[in-house]
Amino acid sequence: MGIYDREYYRKEGPSFLGSLAGRGMVCKWLIGANIIFFVFQLLTQRSGWFLDALILDPEAVLHGQVWRLLTYAFLHDPRNLWHIFFNMLFLGWFGMDVEDIYGPREFLAFYLVSALLGGIAFQVWALCTTAPHEHAAWCLGASGAVTAVMVLYALHYPRRVIYLMFFLPIPIWLFVLFEVAQDTILFLSRAQTSTAVTVHLAGAAFAFLYYKSHWRMLNLWPNLSLRKWLRSRPALKVYREEESRQPVTVAAPPPPQLDIDEQLEAKVDAVLEKIERFGQASLTDSERQLLLRASEAYKKRRT
Repeated sequence: MGIYDREYYRKEGPSFLGSLAGRGMVCKWLIGANIIFFVFQLLTQRSGWFLDALILDPEAVLHGQVWRLLTYAFLHDPRNLWHIFFNMLFLGWFGMDVEDIYGPREFLAFYLVSALLGGIAFQVWALCTTAPHEHAAWCLGASGAVTAVMVLYALHYPRRVIYLMFFLPIPIWLFVLFEVAQDTILFLSRAQTSTAVTVHLAGAAFAFLYYKSHWRMLNLWPNLSLRKWLRSRPALKVYREEESRQPVTVAAPPPPQLDIDEQLEAKVDAVLEKIERFGQASLTDSERQLLLRASEAYKKRRT
């Protein structure tokens, strides 16, 4: 795709479908996935096989069913619609801005790692607090990962205001601090509650360390890029026996002469790939100037 075919260089605005797939794409897909899982829970509620296969059961994890450490985060209590409603509401409120900061792939990695660490924390806590010959408690819900997103959002935008119960204005830092403090008190008092506060606290702690330590999940796995893997694969060549018998002299190809537009497009491609991986906040001043120059070049060409 050429530089002048990209969405942000077109005169007309993005289409309705383009806007749905644009900002907050991963956040919307996560919300959609949670809703789909919830529908499957409702459809299989009588037999319960779907819930039983994916819920975080510490004893089942010990028997090798490790996927439960992540899949629990896509399940919600089918008897309580507020459980999934508020989790998805907060994910939509805060997740899109966080995704804008870090980019879709980094945001997805952050969300999934938050859920996984919350599952591991609950696994350890449940096994340590369950008496012998008793069945450990089960866990389900996206609250741990959503808490991580909320804490990360509050660290970036502490002075932004949200409306509690849709009418009471409160700064986000105070709201998040209250939620974390409440979970901490419940955890330290070992109060009997249906809320998995261990998962919440694990998500909050991970988000705080992620922000303060400037971690990037994609930097931990730099070779996971499918595009780079495909580029690194050697090209296939058809070998014919007749060709091997005839000596062929191959002249060295002349170095490619890229025109100005192609050189600019190549540089813009690299910058766009960086935005896709790490978000706009990762750009340097020179890279921002490059995008401005590309925009000016497009305007001149259109006129």
